[in-house]
Amino acid sequence: MKTASRADPSGTTAPARLPSPPRAGGPAGRKQAWLPPAIVTGGLVPLVVLGLRAATGALGPNAIAEALNQLGLLALVLLVASLAATPLKLVSGWTFPLRIRKALGLLAFFYACAHFLTYAVVDQGLDVPAIVEDITERPFILAGFVALLLLIPLAATSTARMLKRLGAARWKRLHRLAYVAAVLGVAHFFLRVKKDATEPMIYAALLALLLAARIAFAVLRRRADRRAAPR
Repeated sequence: MKTASRADPSGTTAPARLPSPPRAGGPAGRKQAWLPPAIVTGGLVPLVVLGLRAATGALGPNAIAEALNQLGLLALVLLVASLAATPLKLVSGWTFPLRIRKALGLLAFFYACAHFLTYAVVDQGLDVPAIVEDITERPFILAGFVALLLLIPLAATSTARMLKRLGAARWKRLHRLAYVAAVLGVAHFFLRVKKDATEPMIYAALLALLLAARIAFAVLRRRADRRAAPR
């Protein structure tokens, strides 16, 4: 197989330059740019459906409770899905989970806020003393409220600018609070359910699996680093 060549000004023949690989911002790097907007659009569909059901009186006799349950469940599902992105990438080698991780996390925060606002405004009528009493005296509301508070700094630091300002190490440590928020979210769900705890237990098992995967990969990475370190 012959190597392509070209003549240089001196009259000698020089190997032709190979084409440069596509840059991250080029067409190849942008081929999945549609993913985050698609996730956000799809993630807002349940809210539209819930709004239509509320407008047509299809939420049942206890519409507020049904809306609260649906919004809270969506927040938990999306938060667990965002936490699954990194383990899925590590196991499969796919990169698309990391591209949609932020969108999933922000959607989870959005639905958590909608869940709390529905409780505070629609259910409690912004009765601050009653809300404070609920938070301090009812463990499941306290767990959910603390989970929401933990999500606030995560959403506020989700931009590339904040990542640069905090530094990668500090940013990663801060965003580990997502696991704490998820644990509290599962606890909120578990304490809210009075009879059948099957569904919250499923989410608890999924979260435990994700935590175990992250710990296992961290241990393997440390062992690999120790072996590669010069002696």
